Amino acid sequence: MDKRFQLQFTNKVDQELLRDAIAQWGISKRALTAIKFDGGAILVNGEERNVRHRLAEGDDVTIIFPVEEASEGLIPVQGELTVVYEDEAVLLVDKPAFMSSIPSREHPNNTLANLVYGYFEQQQHASTVHIVTRLDRDTSGLMLIAKHRHIHHLMSEQQKKGQIHREYEAVAEGIIVQDQQSIIAPIGRKDTSIIEREVRPDGQFAHTDVTVLTRKNNMTHIRLKLHTGRTHQIRVHMAYIGHPLVGDELYGGTHTFIDRQALHCRYIEFEHPLTKERVHFESKLPEEISTLIY
Repeated sequence: MDKRFQLQFTNKVDQELLRDAIAQWGISKRALTAIKFDGGAILVNGEERNVRHRLAEGDDVTIIFPVEEASEGLIPVQGELTVVYEDEAVLLVDKPAFMSSIPSREHPNNTLANLVYGYFEQQQHASTVHIVTRLDRDTSGLMLIAKHRHIHHLMSEQQKKGQIHREYEAVAEGIIVQDQQSIIAPIGRKDTSIIEREVRPDGQFAHTDVTVLTRKNNMTHIRLKLHTGRTHQIRVHMAYIGHPLVGDELYGGTHTFIDRQALHCRYIEFEHPLTKERVHFESKLPEEISTLIY
């Protein structure tokens, strides 16, 4: 069985150059070079052709990408993986708290990337792990993974254009009076830490929208929408306005009621890279967060 990733479509324009027809799929020059020299192929009605071939209306085109190799050093791990959605292009999972997204010196094995790689091995899916949207170790919720390098390229282009929408829910300390607000404040690395970030004039532009859902027990349940994706953006911005997330000790919160920051990626929306349809998915708020305010 051929494990190589394939794109297939029927040409609709008579006398169109093959290179122009496949441009609609956003294939990069690097990917085309790999197809040509590293074991891929471009077929027209089952016959291999080059990009200068002129197509007839109704021709069937198949683009076969080379087999991918896993990232060096990534160890497959068998374990529980909560799959929210999956097809031939993307994998959407619900990450638990206290799990890193990718391996590091402190957490080399039991990360989401290791579990996904083990899951791919079980499926006999020949691909490395392409994480599109990443979460902090102690943040739970939806994470999007591309199942092929080309799909990752397409999803990265969506990210650059702001076309992947994520919304979070969190519980902040204190009562936030304003029902809705936008926090626009630049974020950069704190001079005295390799981990901690802060609002600072020379930081990168960062924009977070905050909507209050409920207020209870001197806490505020909020929904947050990111317009940028800076490291620790939500945590830094909430601390900046004087309402750090409950449980977020790094940015001034307390562990009295929960032993991690009360932050969950609840919603994601994106354009499916193959069907071009807008799709959206939701994740249930974890019990340890919902019990804080209900």
